Amino acid sequence: MQYHPQGVCSKLINFELDGDTIKSVEFVGGCAGNAQGVARLIEGMNVDEAIAKIDGIQCGFKGTSCPDQLAQALKKATGK
Repeated sequence: MQYHPQGVCSKLINFELDGDTIKSVEFVGGCAGNAQGVARLIEGMNVDEAIAKIDGIQCGFKGTSCPDQLAQALKKATGK
């Protein structure tokens, strides 16, 4: 699945779900180290658990972040 994040440096989030489990995540653009770290930490995690951990995280004064945008993508993909 693809998600076009809003208000962050990342231009695209690619992710794959296997039922309620996050199979893979890739951020295109943004802070490479942080994006790779977030992706690796939540791969294999239950969608609800991941959303609970990353929803609402802010990057500086932006009001959102790449992890928060991933949470929004997961919500949209799962209808939560």
